[in-house]
Amino acid sequence: MPLFRPSPLALPLFLLAPAGIALACALPAPVRAHGAAGGAELAPGEFQMAPVLTIEGHAGLENNLEDRPRHYAIDGLVGVVMEWGLPNRGSFAIEAMVGPAFVWGEAEHFYGRVHQHDDHDDHDDHDDAEHDVEEGHGGAPFQRVDIKGQLQARYAPNDRLSFMAEWKPYYVTRNQGEDIKGLKNEVGVGVVWALGDGDVNFALGDGLETIADGFFLSLENRTGWESDGTYIGNYTDPWLGFGFNVDKLNVTLTGGPRFYSPGSYSGLSSRTDWGGELALEVPVSPGTVLFAHWKPIYSSQGGDGWGRGWQHHIGTGVTFRF
Repeated sequence: MPLFRPSPLALPLFLLAPAGIALACALPAPVRAHGAAGGAELAPGEFQMAPVLTIEGHAGLENNLEDRPRHYAIDGLVGVVMEWGLPNRGSFAIEAMVGPAFVWGEAEHFYGRVHQHDDHDDHDDHDDAEHDVEEGHGGAPFQRVDIKGQLQARYAPNDRLSFMAEWKPYYVTRNQGEDIKGLKNEVGVGVVWALGDGDVNFALGDGLETIADGFFLSLENRTGWESDGTYIGNYTDPWLGFGFNVDKLNVTLTGGPRFYSPGSYSGLSSRTDWGGELALEVPVSPGTVLFAHWKPIYSSQGGDGWGRGWQHHIGTGVTFRF
């Protein structure tokens, strides 16, 4: 199996990697919803369109912050994937998805947001919601239903190179705690370059001599704005990755530095964090893929509202392609 499949395959996710996998936040996402959005390789000039549905449960654990804020959500995204086949086993694809996010604790937000509890005291429900979380009333009580979306374009001139551009809007439906009613925005661009053909399957007897085929390089930049228009900052991940199969199970490991530039609102200087992602994906039928991922990020610098230590994002779900 080539590293880059000319047709997209799995949020919010929400991503492209060797042996046909990539999940949620580590790599430039191919135009797909966790693996199930991909079909057969398209011939040059061939077009196909398919509806997709992704259901994902995920959690964000910010252990480096003083009050250890948490966000939990269950997303249900529906949309469509359109794919065009290009010469040299290349492709161009567009994916559009939207749906509800059932939120416990805090809403999902852009990496690096500084928590400043006295900034939004004039918003509805701030005191009650914050009190519930801090006093442990339910740990992370159900808050509301938000709306999230994804619009992504991917261009792969061949099966070794892929470029991505993405917009991920997120609408907060109510002022609550740290969350402000309005539209959050995140934009991302990225490129992935396969160093080998991606055809590594240890269940078929591949050994150490084939490992080089599973390595790839990725470069991704993402920028975020809060729902009140505050510029949160941007980060760039130049990461090394390795992907392989064990029979139908695909495993992708990525990691490297994260160069983060916070917005001026935070009062923090630019810094270098470190992180990675473990992503798993397995097809259970021609149109159904199960996935899971864990993404830890370590920050070595602290400041007012931000501390040294680990943040984690964990998610699992299923994608259907109809």
